[in-house]
Amino acid sequence: MGFPDQSLAALQQRLDYRFRDQALLLEALTHASFAQENPDGGPHNQRLEFLGDAVLHFILTDALFRTSTAEREGVLSRRRAILSKGKFLTQLARDLQLDAGLRLSKGEEETGGRTRASSLEDAFEALVGAIYLDSDLQTTQRVVLAWYGPLEERLALADDAENPKGRLQELVQPEHGNVALKYELLATTGPRHAREFEVAVSLHGEKLGTGKGPSKKVAEEVAARAALATLRVRK
Repeated sequence: MGFPDQSLAALQQRLDYRFRDQALLLEALTHASFAQENPDGGPHNQRLEFLGDAVLHFILTDALFRTSTAEREGVLSRRRAILSKGKFLTQLARDLQLDAGLRLSKGEEETGGRTRASSLEDAFEALVGAIYLDSDLQTTQRVVLAWYGPLEERLALADDAENPKGRLQELVQPEHGNVALKYELLATTGPRHAREFEVAVSLHGEKLGTGKGPSKKVAEEVAARAALATLRVRK
């Protein structure tokens, strides 16, 4: 089964990479369900996904090792995990509009396969593997890291969203130490079944942010996000 040439051209323009072997691109975009439904449509992307996962890990490991020169192994491993995990890859796949290029069976299409996170993550990793086979490691590094953009900014956004308290601690620790931050419960309101907590976070007594939530944990996370925003404005 073919694929519109103009669609492949548009996708490669978004990728900022043109395949010498267009069959590799098609393979990277081919879901297993499509291959089962169309035996003459070429292989599906699972083997390329296996390769791409390894290549991507090396690219991120090398980039973090070179850019985060003062960080220990544990920090580097955590950062690589954030950049290579499913949710992150799914968003990158959406940024590149890989969903528009996926080759799916009719059944997979009808059940939302085009927007399914696992399908997008697999296609992203398969695409990395395909570019590696079509070119070389150096080219693949250049292309993939361009998709990510500045890794520090990507990591900051991810940490702000998923682990704001950890990110805040990571920012203040080098200059102020481990115990400079303090979270204080300001108020508890509402009936017992619908409590709302308000928390403030301070650095050496200076309030950086406040937050509200249905639990102290959530309120502290909201306060930490506010503090991160405050510190960024000051930079």
